[in-house]
Amino acid sequence: MADKSLIAPDDFRQIYDLFQASISRFDCGRKCAPLNGGEPVCCSTQHAVPVVQKVEWELLKSRTDMWRRFKPYDRATRQIVKEIGSSCAAVECKGARFCERDNRSLACRAFPFFPYIDRAGKFIGLAYYWDFEDRCWVISNMQVVEAAFLADFVKAFEFLFQRDPEEYDNFKSHSASMRRVFSRRKKPIVFIGREGGFFEERPYGKGIRAIPAARLPKFGPYRSDRAYERALKEAQAEAAAVERHPDPHPVGDPARASA
Repeated sequence: MADKSLIAPDDFRQIYDLFQASISRFDCGRKCAPLNGGEPVCCSTQHAVPVVQKVEWELLKSRTDMWRRFKPYDRATRQIVKEIGSSCAAVECKGARFCERDNRSLACRAFPFFPYIDRAGKFIGLAYYWDFEDRCWVISNMQVVEAAFLADFVKAFEFLFQRDPEEYDNFKSHSASMRRVFSRRKKPIVFIGREGGFFEERPYGKGIRAIPAARLPKFGPYRSDRAYERALKEAQAEAAAVERHPDPHPVGDPARASA
């Protein structure tokens, strides 16, 4: 691994070339969008604010007008932007309907997964961003992840780590945070192995073992067909209520932000 970051915009161009496979043959956005006002969770800044390195931002600006700087709309998003390092930028796209697949950021291509680094410092697979357990359909259906996506993910992040050791350190730290969170929960971390298959890392350092797809976890409205139908009816009822009685302080309104 290099001693210091050598990352440049053209490196992200190569990363994009390496990472083109779709996560699944299914359009997963069709599963979560009906529960999210018609927008996929991963494409909505109501759920996640995309953060990119500034050199990646330079590349994106040179390729497309799909992206723009993110404008915080409440206290939480202002805090997110405040905590971003000087080498990064918060951005947002025009939305799923205007997506240009070749111009997705690395974070978009990888979502909901990040490279999982074990206690020994090895990149051993794909873990998921656990904050999205109850909102992302893929997290509850990891068996749909395609082998081509897995291969592209590994190649792209290995290249990134070679060019930017700080990114490796960031994901190593994030992996350690996940172990602490799941140890407190007394739950195993379930992840996809970098060569395929499913594994769980038991809490308190009790080791890693392979598991069958039948034991993959399910969360929130994706626990079962019945849970999904119930959540869908609730979302439709809520949307109808909003249509009848619009919010006098929509998202981004100063009155809402100061409430």
